[in-house]
Amino acid sequence: MRAPIEVCVFLISLLAPGVLYAMNNIPALQEPLPILGMGMVVLGSVLLLLLLTVRHKKSVDPLFYVFAEFSFTCLVGLTNALEQDGFISGFMYFYLKMGEPHLSTAYAVMMCYWEGVVHFVLFLTMIHRMFRGKSYRTLGLLWAGSSIAHQLVLIPGVVIGKYGSNIRPAFWRNVPFLLVPLWAASLLFSRPREMPIITADKVATEQKKSLLSRPVDLLLSLALLGAMAFSVFRGFVVLDCPLDACFTYIYQHEPYLKDPVGFPRVQMLVCFFYALPMLAVFIYGLRTPGCSWMLDWTIFFAGAMAQTQWCHIGASLHSRTPFTYRVPADRWWQVTTLNVLYGVIPALLALRCYRNPTYFVKPVPEGQANKEKKKN
Repeated sequence: MRAPIEVCVFLISLLAPGVLYAMNNIPALQEPLPILGMGMVVLGSVLLLLLLTVRHKKSVDPLFYVFAEFSFTCLVGLTNALEQDGFISGFMYFYLKMGEPHLSTAYAVMMCYWEGVVHFVLFLTMIHRMFRGKSYRTLGLLWAGSSIAHQLVLIPGVVIGKYGSNIRPAFWRNVPFLLVPLWAASLLFSRPREMPIITADKVATEQKKSLLSRPVDLLLSLALLGAMAFSVFRGFVVLDCPLDACFTYIYQHEPYLKDPVGFPRVQMLVCFFYALPMLAVFIYGLRTPGCSWMLDWTIFFAGAMAQTQWCHIGASLHSRTPFTYRVPADRWWQVTTLNVLYGVIPALLALRCYRNPTYFVKPVPEGQANKEKKKN
């Protein structure tokens, strides 16, 4: 009797700490190029184990290999986070010294916790559903948004931050970790979504309602407007806007935005140039019936915002962030509340679209609806 595939992936992923411990104690593998080469060998070996694991399957979804390989790297990240916070030792010293020194920062530690817990659980769940013939598209979009946002902040943040002058060859392994989720996202978006059965009459009735007749959507629209204002304001702050409000905010409320590691600045700019237009588009989708793309993009966006806000909030409070850049104690609840709301609003929007998609279904032409009534 064979073990479930997700259990096999879990067990293979547990090899990650052992591999790190071995490399940390072999001096020959502790130089920049050998670290990159050994990383490629390890990932290749993991792929070989995965091929052996599913050799009895007639057909395997190509995304299985993505999820399973990334599961292994999730435990690498979790090992790093636990070591940086002092829970374990003897695993990551060599890699931080000659591989990716930026992984010792508070922002990277929070990224690693997110990967090692949230992404790891998502991967195992999606693999379980995949081999049970169930849809995992929604969970996949949630992961894709989170993973792409992760790399959009990490890669530029390292390049323009204080670690930009100390980039090692191992850093460039992050490029495929951006390209693969982009490919996976395009594959997931192209697959048909699972929809509940909704009658044409119900669709027509729901889509005739104005925004004022839908209080939940009205509140979400107002919340999205607030999130847009917050995106613009913090974008101006990191762009060194001379307004007194911006100066006061960065020095008295959220000094973490000027941390020289570069990650908070890049995140605010990503929100300014990418999240801001998306928020505006979502307000349009809440006002206009039949915007079926809302059902996918809100989930993708919720994953991205949850991941980035988790890292930002955690890093601004973490002990590895210099004291002068941490949120002041007397402003803690205000800043944290704003940041939590900024991450929760997209999640609430995605949940609303997922739970009640009627308003976003493409309307059935009136003539076609009448024909269906006659048949019934």
